[in-house]
Amino acid sequence: MSSASKHPMSDRFRGFLPVVVDVETAGFNSRTDALLEIAAVTLTMDEEGYLIPDKSFVAQVEPFEGANLEPEALAFTGIDPYDPERGAVSELTALETIFKPIRKSVKSHDCKRAILVGHNASFDHGFVCNAAERSDIKRNPFHPFSTFDTATLAGLAFGQTVLARACDVAGIDFDGKQAHSALYDTEKTAELFCTIVNRWKDLGGWEMVLATRDD
Repeated sequence: MSSASKHPMSDRFRGFLPVVVDVETAGFNSRTDALLEIAAVTLTMDEEGYLIPDKSFVAQVEPFEGANLEPEALAFTGIDPYDPERGAVSELTALETIFKPIRKSVKSHDCKRAILVGHNASFDHGFVCNAAERSDIKRNPFHPFSTFDTATLAGLAFGQTVLARACDVAGIDFDGKQAHSALYDTEKTAELFCTIVNRWKDLGGWEMVLATRDD
């Protein structure tokens, strides 16, 4: 396939496909504390080169054997890990539910790998990677250490690092009552990331980059 026929996303982020992820957990330690919920939003690019959310995926997760459950974290998220109505599945099943469409999207966008986008991305990245390691998943689609952090980007673009406040300044509706649901936070983080990238484009920043490239 020639470069001219490749998806434009393949050239935007050095061959990486941004995928927005949010996790809800039973603590802050990704090695010892339970992963309880994971959501992902894949991104795509329209014909004019603007970044837009594509598809959303979510899974409720059973605590792994021996997992630590911090009472303060459970009170904060409002999640009962053992509520049968959650429909929770094993870490392996949950991650494959998320990873399979991500791998498909990476391929369809002619990218070489996914890169995790998150609000305080190192937190989400740590839980995803440790869960994948525990589940013995060999084909983790995400870059092993690089991420895009919307807390940092929003601090630069809007002077705010809290997700709700950054969305407010960016003109994105944010319902605090739905916050700390992995899917809701992921979808809002996706909107925020797309807004920042697209405003950079509108300001001429991306065209300036293209103009400096060697022909």
